[in-house]
Amino acid sequence: MQTHRARKRFGQNFLCDGNVIDAIIAAAELNSNDNVLEIGPGQGALTLKMLPLAGRVDVIEIDRDLARPFADLDNSRLHLHTGDALKLDWEKILVAGAEYKLVANLPYNISSQVLFKMIQHRDRFSRMVLMFQKEVADRLRAVAGSRDYGALTILSQLWFAVSSVVVVPPTAFRPPPKVTSEVLCFTRRRQPLVAIADEAFFRRVVKGAFAQRRKTLRNCLLSAGFSVAVLETAATDAAIDLKRRGETLTIEEFASLAAALQQAISTENEPD
Repeated sequence: MQTHRARKRFGQNFLCDGNVIDAIIAAAELNSNDNVLEIGPGQGALTLKMLPLAGRVDVIEIDRDLARPFADLDNSRLHLHTGDALKLDWEKILVAGAEYKLVANLPYNISSQVLFKMIQHRDRFSRMVLMFQKEVADRLRAVAGSRDYGALTILSQLWFAVSSVVVVPPTAFRPPPKVTSEVLCFTRRRQPLVAIADEAFFRRVVKGAFAQRRKTLRNCLLSAGFSVAVLETAATDAAIDLKRRGETLTIEEFASLAAALQQAISTENEPD
């Protein structure tokens, strides 16, 4: 691929370490029946390795200068989509009804947003192998009670088993970033870690609980719009102390609390 000056506005840091590239490819476990989606292929370090292994590789590239060489490649397995991955309609990009593996050196400035979008489209992705800034990776692998544990942890681990692939030093990129990175593998669970009756409501509870990390569950959830009466009833039913902070609750406890809150709201709204 051509020489290209990295553009800060697109968060471009091109992966150039062969050992890291090989570790990512190995973690993806590609075979000739696989469909792959890559976001931000850059200069093709991963793409060119995946093309001989997978049945189909869709790449999304926002930089038109970088997209041009992919358009010129004579390879029927490669399908180029030029644009912003956060704005494109993925259902129009992905093959209808097909499962994909997502493999990407994600730009740091959109990594969390991309992950939330992946979770929304999780039925389309059996496996994801993604590069993150290490502090984000720490959050995704965190356990309840740790300072890194938060909404992103819970919403990821609910649907995917998350494991570390390789820690990546700045020297693995051109130009080198100022931070260390880490590649994570997300393997979709056959069933969510805990049963969730209403995903949107569960998300509201989790995000509300972490909106003000230094505050108690009571104060956070009051700010999220739940009434005192509903909180008290739900806390009793779920056996959860509202003086606790969000980072101390396990995913199972959040599921119990969300279910109890929804039941308490339903009861409160019943006609006399």
